[in-house]
Amino acid sequence: MNAIPLSSLAPALPEIVLALGAMLLLMVGAYRENSTQVVNLGAIMLLIVAAFIVARVPGGTILNGSFIVDDFARFMKILTYIGSAFAIVMSLNYLAAEKQEKFEFSVLILLSTTGMGMLISAGDLIALYLGLELMSLALYVVAASSRDSVRSTEAGLKYFVLGALSSGMLLYGCSLIYGFTGNVSFAGIAKASGEGGIGLVFGLVFLFAGFCFKVSAVPFHMWTPDVYEGAPTPVTAFFAAAPKVAAMAIFARATISAFPNITLQWQQIVVFVSIASMALGAFAAIGQTNIKRLMAYSSIGHMGFALVGLAAGTAEGIQGVLVYLAIYLAMTVGSFAVILSMRRDGGMVENISDLSGLARTNPALAFFLALLLFSLAGIPPLAGFFAKYYVFLGAIKAGLFTLAVIGVLTSVVGAYYYLVIVKTMYFDEPAPSFKPMPGELRAVLGVTGLFNLLFFAYPAPLINAATAAAKSLF
Repeated sequence: MNAIPLSSLAPALPEIVLALGAMLLLMVGAYRENSTQVVNLGAIMLLIVAAFIVARVPGGTILNGSFIVDDFARFMKILTYIGSAFAIVMSLNYLAAEKQEKFEFSVLILLSTTGMGMLISAGDLIALYLGLELMSLALYVVAASSRDSVRSTEAGLKYFVLGALSSGMLLYGCSLIYGFTGNVSFAGIAKASGEGGIGLVFGLVFLFAGFCFKVSAVPFHMWTPDVYEGAPTPVTAFFAAAPKVAAMAIFARATISAFPNITLQWQQIVVFVSIASMALGAFAAIGQTNIKRLMAYSSIGHMGFALVGLAAGTAEGIQGVLVYLAIYLAMTVGSFAVILSMRRDGGMVENISDLSGLARTNPALAFFLALLLFSLAGIPPLAGFFAKYYVFLGAIKAGLFTLAVIGVLTSVVGAYYYLVIVKTMYFDEPAPSFKPMPGELRAVLGVTGLFNLLFFAYPAPLINAATAAAKSLF
């Protein structure tokens, strides 16, 4: 068997750097006392370096087409690296305050991010599964990382059991697709699929079941509220950001690249999942009192909106998905920066009622949270409005008028529970004030808040990058 020349592995350099860097930091943490801060800083630097490498690395395919680097992969990888870096930054103060400083946390996030990179670049079903499992195994561990907390342990166990079930369904779907096409590569499946057939559609359904679990779309969303509430808050912030982007990336790549000949069949599935996710996200969040559970249902709804663009099956639709995910990342990370600052002398608080009168006790924090909530609701001229505008535009141009109308209606319903929080902050009697916000959380909130506020003034860089990335898929 011929050896693979190292130069040919250049497209996979970001993943190689992250994997080797994670191993090195693991050694540092194991053999050096009080090394948590060094490991955290090293992990953040590695993610920044990986993002720069992604932007510079040559495109192409390696490993017989199993690993693809194109503009789509670059765009999505940079988003996931940003999400992972923000998650580590936001965990610093929390883990110190909760006496849970463990160097393994940052290493696990790096390993999970390596899996996300593999997943985003997957060009066949085997690479897809390897990337998915590498991403997920680390996620199972960080969900249960607070070993003294029953809720955290329960969250990790629920996520692990349901994740194993979804992996089994995805594998069964992969085996059916291979059985009916004789190919594992996306390009080979596209050639062999022809007009499809009932067996291939069954395989597609099981494959989509695995994808829907990872993006927490209905009907495979059941783990999301419990895991979001039970996991430590920085872990919840990580779950809500980077893994969602990576999972949506492979959802789009596999669907567009491997099944272009049976668009009508998979389009029906995606439309159903999208409508169900938007509706559940809008209505189920209304009665929530815990802000982390509310963010879980909000996340389900937002994945439904992102799937509106995928349902279109066009370059414009995919462009809408990419813009939506970039803006969703900023909105979610900023919101969790505020949730992480909800701390009093007794520790963290998570109820929406704890935000009562925040506008009087901390006007700046209340302003930024209100700004992010309005953006999540899709109110112009904030970034969240443009996110929804682009996915709905893609759906309308593809003739999916009913889907776009339902999306607008569920968006209106969903605005209600965001506005309830704003009303609580500005019109209710003040609750005891929170402890001062740590500097790193203030920086994260400032960056994400200003991005959402000022996006309309200069949207061209993100829109152009998303357009180029979407075109590279077709």
